[in-house]
Amino acid sequence: MNGALPSSLPKPFPFSALIGQAALQQALLLAAIDPGIGGVLVTGPRGTAKSTAARALAELLPEGRFVTLPLGASEERLIGTLDLDEVLRGGAVKFSPGLLAAAHRGVLYVDEINLLPDALVDALLDAAASGVNVIERDGVSHSHEARFVLVGTMNPEEGELRPQLIDRFGLMVELENCFDAEVRQGIVKARLAFDMDAEAFRVAYASKQQGLVERIRAARALLPMLTFSDDVHARVSAHCIEAAVDGVRADLVMLRAARALAAFEGADAVTREHVERVAQAVLLHRRREHGEAPRSGMAHDDTPAHGDDRRNGADASSSAGASSPQERTQSTSTDAGGDRWGYLPPEPAGMASVKGVIPLTPKKR
Repeated sequence: MNGALPSSLPKPFPFSALIGQAALQQALLLAAIDPGIGGVLVTGPRGTAKSTAARALAELLPEGRFVTLPLGASEERLIGTLDLDEVLRGGAVKFSPGLLAAAHRGVLYVDEINLLPDALVDALLDAAASGVNVIERDGVSHSHEARFVLVGTMNPEEGELRPQLIDRFGLMVELENCFDAEVRQGIVKARLAFDMDAEAFRVAYASKQQGLVERIRAARALLPMLTFSDDVHARVSAHCIEAAVDGVRADLVMLRAARALAAFEGADAVTREHVERVAQAVLLHRRREHGEAPRSGMAHDDTPAHGDDRRNGADASSSAGASSPQERTQSTSTDAGGDRWGYLPPEPAGMASVKGVIPLTPKKR
């Protein structure tokens, strides 16, 4: 295929040999065709092939790079560092690349992404959506290409991502334990065969793997030629309105995902059928009931809204229990402030009496 994986590393399980993971395979392929979709978030219990699928996808990409971001990584390790001393001495920017540069044209995999600091997740999602990594320090700026497929996995039992961050993932797939006996046996048999003789197992799937490599390459070339009809736009809007999503990010991602699917299948145009087949992955983490408060607290902004629930709860309790004039004044002031973050109610400024001051006697000349 692409021969990019170092020979010293164990070869991954073939992507085309995965069983019972059609939704995950489709989402990963779409993100590989158009990384601008913004990455794939995969949730599910342990042992459901989350990391296996991500490693298998990397082998299908031109460079075959698979980079893992450890939970303990610093921001400098992720985005890279600038040597300012070198800038002062020679005037040239000396850049030490990080993991984003290493993952260019490959897969960047983050296990338990819900446990990463928010600053790292923000940097990841910014680069995944824009395809560019920008490093700024003390007035010095450097940027480089960083087009990669971001795959983040998490177990919901270990904590959730903030709504502002989860919304920025392009696609989401929710995996479950398999309780179909036939499918379960097929998964186990395939894994045993791979563990017994990985090379022979990979040879059996070599033609399918090569076919996927060629289809991804052809789909990437076809993307710019596909446009969206008014009918497709109407269907996307209907889906997003029905799901009561915040903002229009879902519309944009759904269009890109539908176009990537059409390109992968070699279609002449993007159709409503393509939209229907990607809608679930686009809306799974964005859907909310009509009348439900916006997930982010700010429908068209990515600004974090930490503590909204605590503030609302405090406001309600102070209003309900305000009995003294001072408490009623505070409650009224809080209502006047509305939802403005950082609003402080006006406080009366008292006047204090000051003792008289004896004037100084001018010095004699």
